[in-house]
Amino acid sequence: MNWQHIFDLLHGEMASGIVATSMVRLVLAAILGGLIGLERELKHQPAGLRTNMFICFGAALFTILSDLLAVEHLGDHTRISAQIIPGIGFIGAGSILHMRGLTTGLTTAATLFVVASVGMATGGGLYLTAVFATGIALVTLFTLGHLELTFNLKILLTSYEVTGRTVEEITQEVNRILERRHRMMQNVESGSTSQHVRLQFDVSGCNREQKELLRELKASSVLGSVTSLGPVELE
Repeated sequence: MNWQHIFDLLHGEMASGIVATSMVRLVLAAILGGLIGLERELKHQPAGLRTNMFICFGAALFTILSDLLAVEHLGDHTRISAQIIPGIGFIGAGSILHMRGLTTGLTTAATLFVVASVGMATGGGLYLTAVFATGIALVTLFTLGHLELTFNLKILLTSYEVTGRTVEEITQEVNRILERRHRMMQNVESGSTSQHVRLQFDVSGCNREQKELLRELKASSVLGSVTSLGPVELE
């Protein structure tokens, strides 16, 4: 095989229009997957921009290959692309965690599943379907999340930092406040300075409960200062 033969093969492939079509589909898949991944990245989820982009890109590429290789070798057009679903299921299962009776990562796993389907639709040439599905996914991720917070439908794991004289005194006061709500401190860490002792902990509850808890912590005469460090999202 000489350089002329290689050049002829590449020229023939380009002339057939397959490469141009495939490149358009792959670029669109990367863009659509990146849009969903950007929303995940903004919420500091483990599966962020690059992960979603690569999954969408890979699903599109496998779909393209599944069709092209079946034509060339007279095989099943759906054999390769059919394996995308169990593959994404394996990745999605790895993003689901169970801790202290709470399940996290379900939204991330479901998003990966949707991103893979968007990639398959793009790879199959269903451009409008892929764009529409991406739009629905983005609206769902952005809008429904705010509605869940507004109507107190979502359980949040929120981090707090409080200061006081001793760890025992702070812990006793926080537990006294949490006891009425039947809540417990999670992931407790402490540190001391020359002026006071700092205690950081997480508490689960809906948006309304977190606001009420913050007010009660600030109203305590035992605690020096109280700061909400923000939610660690449970999805």
